[in-house]
Parts: sequence; structure tokens; C-alpha cells
Amino acid sequence: MEQNQEIKAKERYTGTVLKTTLQGALVDIGSEKPAFIHISQAVKDGDPKKEINSIDEVLEVGQTLDFWVKRIRKDRIELTMKEPLALEWREIKPGMTIKGTVVRLETFGAFVDIGAERPGLIHISELSHSYVRTPGEVVREGDEVEAKVLEVNRRKKQIKLSIKALQQLPENLQMQSQADAKEKQEEEEQKQPELTAMEIALRSAMEKSEGGKSGSKSREKQESSSEQDEILSRTLENKVGQDS
Repeated sequence: MEQNQEIKAKERYTGTVLKTTLQGALVDIGSEKPAFIHISQAVKDGDPKKEINSIDEVLEVGQTLDFWVKRIRKDRIELTMKEPLALEWREIKPGMTIKGTVVRLETFGAFVDIGAERPGLIHISELSHSYVRTPGEVVREGDEVEAKVLEVNRRKKQIKLSIKALQQLPENLQMQSQADAKEKQEEEEQKQPELTAMEIALRSAMEKSEGGKSGSKSREKQESSSEQDEILSRTLENKVGQDS
């Protein structure tokens, strides 16, 4: 076995069983770090669903088999006899471009095997910039396609893909899009003066209302002051009359 070769996760290596234990087996795959396969990662008769009670049912010392690297840790390498997924959930990110094979067509879109736990869905509206009546007009089962990841929902096990996101918008649709944007901008510009006028009118009305209230208060104050002066004047006159 070639030693010190560069070991990579998800890669397949030929290894020789060195020792078996209750938990699994120690395997030589040519790495500096010890490589170990847990009993839960062993496969019996090529069937991952078959229950295994002892690692000796699957492996024996000196046996040479193919293994995949499941995970590389600081002190050891974890192996598996189950071929890893090409894409784990944590590796699938919105915006990334991936390749896959169309595995099923439905009226609402196409399912694509991208090497993940679940196939991704390309909705019919994401197959092309042009109108599509049925997915079969664009793709067929077995087709190799390239798509962009739009959304990933790990909880619901959903992967939303798009083919048209990687395609250039046709010239006629570009012109239409620009025309729609211009029309929308013009509508906004037409609305703006009207709104401004309403705001000015409302502000003016409020100012007049406040001005009226202020004038009313001023008049009330003046009338009250005049009344007080008149009372004071009468009081002084009466007092002068009495003193005489």
C-alpha cells in the first residue's frame, strides 16, 4: 500500500483490513493517520439496509476492499462502505451552478438528480424565458442539464433550481423589460407631483387652521383685557365719588 498519499473526503481508496473490534475495523489505506470504519458504515452483500450484528459478518483481517473516506479528523480518518453523496445539504448554496440528470417530469416541472439526498426541482416557469406549456417541450428524462440553485430548504428537503437563470435574456424580452421599466418610472414620476400638491394643500389647510385658532385666542385675550380695564375704571370712579 502506497504510504503518505493525499487523502481526500468522498474519494474511494483500496484498503486492507488490519484488525477488527466490536465497534468496527482498522484499515490500511496508505495514510499516515489510522483509518477506521465503524460497524454502522459497513455494508453486507452490497445492501446498505441489511442489519449487521458483528463487523466479522462483513470484514476479516487481511481482506482487501474498496472504501470511501467519510470524514477526515485530526487524529483519524473515518471510512465507509456506502458511497457518499456528491452533494451534502451543507454544501448546497443558493447561487451555485450545478449539473444533473433529469429523472422525472411532472406537469409543474422537472426533477433533476444532482447527487444530493433528494432531487432538485426546476419549476416550469424556470425552464425557459419563453412561455412553456409542458416541461417536455424543453427537457426529457435522461437529459444532462446545468442549473442554478435558487433556494435550499433543508427542513422540507427541497432544492429549487433554474435553467433560465443561466441563460441570457432574449433581445426581444430585454427590450420589453426595458420598456416596462421605463413605463413604470414614468408612472411614478406622474404620481409624484400629484402627491406633492396634495401634501402642500394639506399643509396649507393645517397652517390656516392653526392661524385661525391663534387669531381667535388673541381676540379673546384682547376682549378679556378690555373688560378688565372697564371694570377697574368703574371701580375707581365709585371710589372717588365716595371720598367726595
